[in-house]
Amino acid sequence: MTGKLNSKVAIITGASSGIGEATALALAAEGATVVLAARRGDRLNAVAKKIVTSGGTALAIITDVTDETQVQNLVQKTKTEFGQIDILVNNAGIAAVGAIAGGNTSDWKDMINLNLLGLLYVTHAVLPILKAQGAGHIVNISSVGGRTARVGIGVYNATKWGVNGFSESLRQEVCKENIRVTVIEPGLVNTEISDRITDPVFKQQIEERRLSVTPLESEDIAAAIVYALTQPPRVNVNEILIRPTLQHW
Repeated sequence: MTGKLNSKVAIITGASSGIGEATALALAAEGATVVLAARRGDRLNAVAKKIVTSGGTALAIITDVTDETQVQNLVQKTKTEFGQIDILVNNAGIAAVGAIAGGNTSDWKDMINLNLLGLLYVTHAVLPILKAQGAGHIVNISSVGGRTARVGIGVYNATKWGVNGFSESLRQEVCKENIRVTVIEPGLVNTEISDRITDPVFKQQIEERRLSVTPLESEDIAAAIVYALTQPPRVNVNEILIRPTLQHW
């Protein structure tokens, strides 16, 4: 494949479905070599096969980003196989929402470990390579919930506000080394991210909100990521907030 990302190597976490899968397909369509990371090997391999069948280059590496050893394996295998890493899309995440009072603290730990710590681990592992190359681009998937707090998503808010704060601090730290950082903040997207919700009251509320608008599709977010990645080197798109047209919150 040929495109605006020819010769680039990208790692995408949470690449087995939803925004991660759509992003992998979009980057591959622009000529990037894509390394797909997620926990579900069958889904991951299916996405990789789709890319290869279309003429692209893809490598699937089963990875739980909450495990630093697995993260190091992901990064080292990518560097060994392709010699470089140019793009990191930190997409892996879950939304286990519900009231704080009486909330499931196990779900809280899972969200913090995946949405925040997992993102930190992969970024930490990739940064030395980007710094040695003197170039790179990190895209962190946050949420409108990283800007606006709402009842029922307090812990999710905490993780995504954390992603936003970390991303801006990182941008300031690495910008003079020609490393760009972009935060993408989607509103309602038609993905399986809310499947993890166990609180029946808040699950119903989320579904009602989803039905009240025409949600974004994963491909819409992937297109925003491609836009940020394909700007001239002098341009760092710091932040993209993208909501469905009818979403007012």
